[in-house]
Amino acid sequence: MLDKLTLREIHNQVKDKKLSLKEVVKFCLNNIEEREDEIKSFITIRDRDEILKEAEEKGKNFQDNILYGLPAGVKDVIVTRGVRTTGASKILENYIPPYSATAINKLEKAGYILIGKNNCDEFAMGSSNENSGFYPCRNPLDIERVPGGSSGGSAAAVAAGFVPYSLGTDTGGSVRMPASFCGVVGFKPTYGRVSRYGLMAMGSSLDQIGIIARFVDDVRVVLQEIEGRDEKDATSFDFQDAGKNTTRENLEGVKIGLPKEYFQEGLDERVKDVILQSVNKMKSLGAEIVDISIPTFKYTLPVYYIIMFAEVSSNMSRYDGIRYGKSAVLDKSVEDMIELYKMNRSAFLGKEVKRRIMLGSYVLSKGYFEEYYGRAQKVRAVIKKDFEKVFEKVDYIAGPTTPTPAFKIGEKIDNPLQMYLSDIYTVGVNLAGLPAISVPAGYVQEDGKDLPVGIQLIGKAGDDYSLLSIAEVVEKRISFSNS
Repeated sequence: MLDKLTLREIHNQVKDKKLSLKEVVKFCLNNIEEREDEIKSFITIRDRDEILKEAEEKGKNFQDNILYGLPAGVKDVIVTRGVRTTGASKILENYIPPYSATAINKLEKAGYILIGKNNCDEFAMGSSNENSGFYPCRNPLDIERVPGGSSGGSAAAVAAGFVPYSLGTDTGGSVRMPASFCGVVGFKPTYGRVSRYGLMAMGSSLDQIGIIARFVDDVRVVLQEIEGRDEKDATSFDFQDAGKNTTRENLEGVKIGLPKEYFQEGLDERVKDVILQSVNKMKSLGAEIVDISIPTFKYTLPVYYIIMFAEVSSNMSRYDGIRYGKSAVLDKSVEDMIELYKMNRSAFLGKEVKRRIMLGSYVLSKGYFEEYYGRAQKVRAVIKKDFEKVFEKVDYIAGPTTPTPAFKIGEKIDNPLQMYLSDIYTVGVNLAGLPAISVPAGYVQEDGKDLPVGIQLIGKAGDDYSLLSIAEVVEKRISFSNS
């Protein structure tokens, strides 16, 4: 089965003429036809005949790039020239971008084939994919449960065998959380490693394009294509990593920190057991496990949400229904611009987006700016220093990706605070700009079903490839044995 092969293995089989690109693409499209109606992992899917024709043409001129001719999905907040990009919002329901994001241009240069645009929470605002402006996405392992958010469609599409990998975005865990819920690999690079040009911004100092795939090596392959400095994104960098393709057989000489704060109240006991079993296996593979503390952990969630709300309020100001996007007042008269904005945003923005705009506007308002936003930025600097101090003692940090396995659709949607708590182990990484990955660690039983649990591994800023090498050991020597 193709969904058991890495991107390298698929590429080599095509290269050796054991498979054709058309067969690879057809496998994915057939899976989509069979299950997409119940999962809803895409908002837009390109025409089947057009995709197959592209695969056939690329097969005639096959090139020795691992991604050449192989299918992929892209989260619908990353713009793709000529392909509808909605941000999962009604306000951009018919928007067709005239340009592509830098990451997409790089994938096109590598020869990838776009299958479609993956469902997500509206403008990436959510932790369950229930906030999509069109329809919620469902977890392919149990369609009564959420796939996680906001990159839920990307994770669901990979888990269901619709695509071997998909680009997502991670502002506070939005790649890692759905990867954990869907039993796949989700990687958030160091902030600035991948250009954000062409990404619909939510929290500009937190957002990062990430990768969801079936295998850690697939992440490595895709990252090597999309990373790098971009003159269109002043926050992007060229990182000079040694050993981009280095792999390990064990964890000898590696120090892994276990924060005590990650294993306290709020963590599902079943999830805790799976994570600690994985940690014990890391120890048996030669790792030194070090008990550590991140004193500012309790502040990460409030600091994250204050900063994110503020940046959402600023970034969402462009969606006014005038310059682009849908307008509710084309055939109506309005008295002033404020009234026009109110009508457009009331008609086409969802509840969660409105909530975040209002909270962000409050945080930035006169009299409260320094009290909330200014103070949060100061605490953010302390949080970053806490991580730096920890990395003086250990090489990597390990812990749960999420406090629970995937929850049922509708279970938390009316309780924003409970939903926000789902991000408790992931947001600190974004505040500090660190690389992190969620790798399947095992399963817990609930309602007679096996629900996946992800273990999160965190590395030092810029150490993305060394983190991937550690994650690959966990994947090969621990994940598979647990499952």
